Amino acid sequence: MSGAALPAAGAPGARAAAHSWREAPIQYATALLTLVLVAAPLLPVLYQSVVDRPLYDAGRQLTLGNFVRLARTEGFGLVLWNTFAFAALTTLIAQVLGTLAAVLFGRTDLPAARLLGELFLWPIYLSALVLSFGWYTVYGPSGYLTMLWNAVFEEPFWDLYTLPGMAAIAGVSLAPVAYIYCMSSATITDPSLEEAARVAGAGTFRTLSRITLPLLLPAIAYSAVLNFTVALELLAIPLVFGEPAGITVLTTFLYTQGVAGIRPDHGLAATAAALMLAVVCLLVWLQGRLLGNTRRFVTLGGKATRPRPFRLGRLRWPLFALAALYILATVVAPIGVLVLRAFASFLSPMVPLSEVLSLANFAQLFAEPIYSRAVWNSLVVSAVGGALATALIAMIAVIVHRSDFRFREPLHYAALFPRAVPGVVAGIGFFYAIALMPGLGEIRNTIWVLVIAFTMRFIPTGFGAVAPMLLQVSPDLDRAARVQGADWWTTCRRVVLPLMRPALLACYTILFISFFKEYTTAIFLFAPGSEVIGTALLHLWIQGEAGLVAALAAIQVGVIAACVAAARAAFGVRLHG
Repeated sequence: MSGAALPAAGAPGARAAAHSWREAPIQYATALLTLVLVAAPLLPVLYQSVVDRPLYDAGRQLTLGNFVRLARTEGFGLVLWNTFAFAALTTLIAQVLGTLAAVLFGRTDLPAARLLGELFLWPIYLSALVLSFGWYTVYGPSGYLTMLWNAVFEEPFWDLYTLPGMAAIAGVSLAPVAYIYCMSSATITDPSLEEAARVAGAGTFRTLSRITLPLLLPAIAYSAVLNFTVALELLAIPLVFGEPAGITVLTTFLYTQGVAGIRPDHGLAATAAALMLAVVCLLVWLQGRLLGNTRRFVTLGGKATRPRPFRLGRLRWPLFALAALYILATVVAPIGVLVLRAFASFLSPMVPLSEVLSLANFAQLFAEPIYSRAVWNSLVVSAVGGALATALIAMIAVIVHRSDFRFREPLHYAALFPRAVPGVVAGIGFFYAIALMPGLGEIRNTIWVLVIAFTMRFIPTGFGAVAPMLLQVSPDLDRAARVQGADWWTTCRRVVLPLMRPALLACYTILFISFFKEYTTAIFLFAPGSEVIGTALLHLWIQGEAGLVAALAAIQVGVIAACVAAARAAFGVRLHG
């Protein structure tokens, strides 16, 4: 009988054929799970926005009445104005601070630049909720520095309960994002351009303004769009400082309509959420366009040399003093005083610290089951959820970059799409999904709904930590394993994934921190028994328990600080997740 010879039993080709049946089910199952995770919160929000009653009520009918009601809602125009004004001011402050810090810490001979840069990054590690409480403890109406100022001078010149005050806090918290992008560009700028300017007689500041800063424009523009997007999604700062002053933005509008109201208007909440989703999707698309239009700014070729730092001369120490004062006022003071408040029964510049030091806040905190349970739930959600999310992200990465899966490009897009889904929209969406889909009600009052929601939220974050290293692993290793008879899954399991272990550990650390500090999604999903630190902090804040708020926030700061320190020791890199 003529024809191609069949591979002998036990030969490499036979072994590969015998195991190839595993490839398709694993890939399709991963793609389906990712699609369900991403679509689960979005479809119910969009559906709720076009029906005339809550999803859990029978007799629903399609309508565009919710959009009409939202447009006619009294004060909604002011809500939109506040939202975009807050986001614009925040972005302006963040970009100015982040760009100046990148140039000053990355391109000059400023003393202790590396230490100042590390401290400058700290707001990105903490939740905006904790940072809000820290700023309130120092600069609020009864804050430590406010009372000290009142005792020495007149009324303080700052007011956190205004749009500029809120934007200042948010701008400081988002400045590290601009710093990271600009720092990456500033440290690889082709030094020959700056050297040419120096040879032509340009001084330090002229070279910076005419050469260095223009070359940073792509990083500045991209991070500006990113910061504007994040500012639109911020809930904690407008909730803590805006609501008491009657300043409502879109996120607090969603919070009051979807959670805090006595009778939540689900139609308005879903319609406003759909509006926010559309705006954020547009901004994410704009980020992609900006990232794809930066080739004209390329200056670094095959030969890379480290740029020579600019000499500040006589301004070296004055600029160091200004930078250190900024770090002290915006990073060290809010975090430090908040932690100090946790260990004091009362904090005032008029009372000696030794007289008020106490562990009573922690004792009271752990005496209440709800708060000790919140700490434990946060640890479990972060540890277990981070591990499960890391496993899913690893599978997505190897399928997208190391397989011939026919739907790998759509899978890649689906994995990155959650970056366009604000936390409040994800929370509302999963809330509706549980009400709409049969069988999901059993997880409603458990921490597993938080694990699912957080995983969906942070797939892009983890993917960004894993994909770069995977792209550095040569495909020749895959081919060598295939030649020896290994199928795709065996190659991934025994060759690719073991080589990615450092990236997977970094991904897990970033996800642990992200899960541990997340609160915006949780406030729409938690129930008695599934509280986490973020929801407990809001509960204590509403009750006016400043000492317990500080103690719980100190626990979050301590855990995150330990994770960051361990990660730096293990990987020797910054965690920007």
